[in-house]
Amino acid sequence: MVMACEHDPVLLMVAGSSYLPKQNHSKPLGEDAHFILQEAKSMGVADGVGGWSTRGIDAGEYSRELMHNVVEAIINRSTGGVGPKSVLEEAFSKTEAEGSSTACILTLDGRTLRAANVGDSGFLVMRGGKIAYTSPTQHHRFNSPYQLGKTSRCDTPGVAEEIAVPVQTYDVIIAGTDGLFDNVFPEDIEDVVNRFLTEDLNHPDLVAWALAEVARHISLFQHVCTPFQAAACRTGLKYRGGKYDDVTVVIAYVVPAPVTTLLS
Repeated sequence: MVMACEHDPVLLMVAGSSYLPKQNHSKPLGEDAHFILQEAKSMGVADGVGGWSTRGIDAGEYSRELMHNVVEAIINRSTGGVGPKSVLEEAFSKTEAEGSSTACILTLDGRTLRAANVGDSGFLVMRGGKIAYTSPTQHHRFNSPYQLGKTSRCDTPGVAEEIAVPVQTYDVIIAGTDGLFDNVFPEDIEDVVNRFLTEDLNHPDLVAWALAEVARHISLFQHVCTPFQAAACRTGLKYRGGKYDDVTVVIAYVVPAPVTTLLS
């Protein structure tokens, strides 16, 4: 019989999500995609680049196929561990849809959160009610994120930033597309999470829904200051208010494994 050390508990992720696509009758599924694999302690988000619509291409098909292929790659190698960048490379090689997408893949490896990020989707880690880590974004220029795709103008997984963040019991991981991060400031994300966070940690989907609703609400108004507006101003552009977009939020609590799962 082997038992994990009392002072070094095995960590799991308890995750939930919320997705609010833009209202568009021609693309009812929107352009975002995401996944959660609890047993593999992995999750991810992707945001199809909307500019393809001018060519009659639904970039949501690309983001959904990419995330489907990421899931397949993780399932096929779960016994050997999940490497976010390697599964992204494998998924990219198998994705044939037209369009392009950002991507952020995360996995909990022991006491380290590992990620591969391309573009302006990303994640935060909260600890003790405050944001302890924010993933950097990748832009070629303002509002033109790095993006995975098959054309020569797109990027490949080789540009993905590999990130490793030490985590602790009861940290909160918040992954999202730019529909969240363009509309909600970090301190407001903290407020929402702290307001809805419950001690039993049973409802991450409720917190994800609350954050997504706040982001959608803000995106519809021009009289509010937003991160997107602030970023536009820093580049000398005039922009007011929220940015109407698909919103994806995935929340994961880092929790100790139940004692029964520590016995073998």
